[in-house]
Formats: sequence, C-alpha cells, structure tokens
Amino acid sequence: MSGDCLRIVHVLRAPVGGLFRHVIDLAAAQAALGHQVGLIADSSTGGDAAARAFRAIAPHLALGVERFPMRREPHLADFAGILRVYRHALRLRPDVLHGHGSKGGLFARANGFLPGLGDVVRAYTPHGGSFHHQPGHALHMFVERLVAAQTDILFFESDYIANEVSKGVGPTRALTRVAKNGLRPDELAPAPLDACAAEFLYVGELSSHKGVDTLIDALAIIHGAGAQKPNLVIVGSGRELDRLAAMVERYDLNRHVTFHGVLPAREAFALGRVVVAPSRAESLPYIVLETLAAEKPLIATDVGGVGEIFGPLRDRLIPRDRADILARAMVEAMTRPLEQLQAESLALKTHVAQHFSVDAMVRDVLAGYREALARKRAAKPR
Repeated sequence: MSGDCLRIVHVLRAPVGGLFRHVIDLAAAQAALGHQVGLIADSSTGGDAAARAFRAIAPHLALGVERFPMRREPHLADFAGILRVYRHALRLRPDVLHGHGSKGGLFARANGFLPGLGDVVRAYTPHGGSFHHQPGHALHMFVERLVAAQTDILFFESDYIANEVSKGVGPTRALTRVAKNGLRPDELAPAPLDACAAEFLYVGELSSHKGVDTLIDALAIIHGAGAQKPNLVIVGSGRELDRLAAMVERYDLNRHVTFHGVLPAREAFALGRVVVAPSRAESLPYIVLETLAAEKPLIATDVGGVGEIFGPLRDRLIPRDRADILARAMVEAMTRPLEQLQAESLALKTHVAQHFSVDAMVRDVLAGYREALARKRAAKPR
C-alpha cells in the first residue's frame, strides 16, 4: 500500500443482478477515489449486458478484469477456481481481496490457507444466496464456517443478512460492519410512464425465490373474479422462464401477460404503473430501492431486508406465497385515489434518499478495509 492508495481486488461469480451492480458501483467509486482496483468474475454468465459493463469499467481499473468459468453450485472445479484466484492474487499483490456472494466469498478467502498472501485483508459481503435456506443449505453453512477462519472483515448489506450470518456461521474473529446498498443522487427522480403502460410490472430475475409464480397466480385470481382484467409486464430472464410461460398459458392469460428480456430498471419502469416484488427471499434488493427512488407505487413482500427499506411504512408489506393477499393488494392499488399513491411514493422516496446512498456505502467499506489492515498489522509479530 502506497500512502492512502489501496490495491483492491473484488471477486464475484455471476455478473448479473443486484450483486453485480453492488460490485460495479463499489469498484467504480473506489477507482475514482484513486485506489487501484481489479475484478475477478465468472465468464459463463451475464451475456452481452455483462460484457458491456466490463468494457465500460475496464479502462478505470488499474488491476484489470479477469474472467474464467465458475459453477453456481459446489463442485470439484471450485478447487481449480481457488487456485486460479490465488495465482492471480500472487501476481497482483492486493491489500484487499473482497469476495461477494457465496462463491466469490469462497474464492477470495480459501486461498488464505495457502502460503504467500499472509498480509492480504480478506473481506466478504454475503448477498443472501446460501443463507436463504434453499436446498444445499447445510453444505453451504459448512463451507461458510470453514472459510470464516480466513475472514478479516464481514460487510453486511442489511441488518437482516447480518443476523442470518450470525445464526448460520456463529462467532468469528472477523470485524463486522453494515454497509447498506445505496443509490446515486441522479436515481432519485420520477420515472416517465408510457401512455400504454400495463397496470402491473415485475422487474428482476426469473428464479424460484423471486416468487413470480405467486404473482401470476394472483393475476389469475383477479381475472377469475371477472370485474377487472389488468395486464402484467414481466421484465427479466432466468431459469424459470419456461415454467412461468406455461403458467400463463394454463391460466389463458396470454393476451394479458407480456414477457420482456432484460432491461435497465428505469427503462422498464415506463412499462407498468404499479411494480410488484413478490419475493420469497431477499437481502436488500436494489430493485426495491430503485422503484421507490423513481416514485413508483410498489407492492412487496415482507422478506429479508425489504422492511428496512420501507422503514416507517413497513406495515404496507404483505406475506410471501399468499396469492390471495397479493391479489387483494393489486386490486386496492388499482382503486386507490392517485393522490394517496403519490403521497406514499414520495414518503418512501424520501426515506430511501436519507438512508441508502452509494457514497455512504463506499465510505463505510473503505473505512472497514483500513481498520482491518491496521488490526492485521498490529497483530503481526515484530
């Protein structure tokens, strides 16, 4: 480390979704502050959108971008991945290796069992994933507890995930800090709406924990009641696409549900009047922050850290996996006076603006790095 400049390498698996946005925001801000930054990521996911993002940020990264195939689930190939990150770190000699998500956290920390990188601070930001009690949870927790011994500092994007890690991993020697996801000032502006916008909009990954099937069930309930026939636009991609399309076909909703590919959130917001986030599990989702910052009415489930985002209006959240309750909330959103919707949206935007800033996130992370570095140096034998 030279002066105030840190050499920082971020490690993640899939360059998609909120995790990728978090890393890109963090890396770009750190580089703008004069730090030397690099990225290591999976090369088999993300498609053209990820490739464009890497091309855009690469000129600002003094330590470059390294990509190689990484498996989503635990696999023997993970040992080769650990060695590849290890060799890359030996070449770059970073002050900080910062892993994001369960696989990025494994690759960034497991090399601590190998020689030659004893001075490196190993940071880890869990983003939900392995802590959501999905299939394989016990194995994920075993691995998390194993590499906890090589963790110098844990960053949590929500109070919720901090509690989940404490329960799943137990006490560790690592420093712990909450550095919540944040937005840029330019995102705190109303989003325009197309004249032909649908009544409802979903934006995000098409995976089981996002609960899009519950949203389609709820839409079918509304249509079955006969009085109203709202439309839904689904923006995103993922492994559940075929199953969700089959549900729409089975409910005979094809004329009322439109599937789009991946779009930037603010472009997607033009396609629907009310956003629905029916998730079964979350940590601190960017799409909820982005929706509220854009003053869009939002129906969301009370999971993970979503309540932290809603703050004083947390009682507006609904239970997960309840298509009947979701259907009632959707009908209410269509019938509530516009001035009520606008007042609630403005109150939520104000709360987000006060508590979720990218500048605060970057400041808290850098302060954590420095504290971990100082502690590591103080503990080094003289």
